[in-house]
Amino acid sequence: MLEKDIESWLNKQIEQMGGLAFKFVSPGNPGVPDRIYILPNGEVWFAELKQQLGRVAGIQKWQRQRLLEMGCNYRLVRGMDDAKAYVGEMKHALRTA
Repeated sequence: MLEKDIESWLNKQIEQMGGLAFKFVSPGNPGVPDRIYILPNGEVWFAELKQQLGRVAGIQKWQRQRLLEMGCNYRLVRGMDDAKAYVGEMKHALRTA
């Protein structure tokens, strides 16, 4: 499955939960995650989306580490199975919040 298809499906799921799905574009700052997801409970997630066998570039790993060191929520979503698991985790987090 293509990355754009995973992204489209995941965005719809987030929006159906009442969340927001923003495309993250940061000129002059390469390697930022693909999406910023904001859940109705105020949780903010940075998500990098890849095909099942997609490669994470070095600059993307560096940006991930920066975000994690600052205490941000970050998720690498690899393929549709991982996207479904991620949605399940977010739905669970909303029910228990």
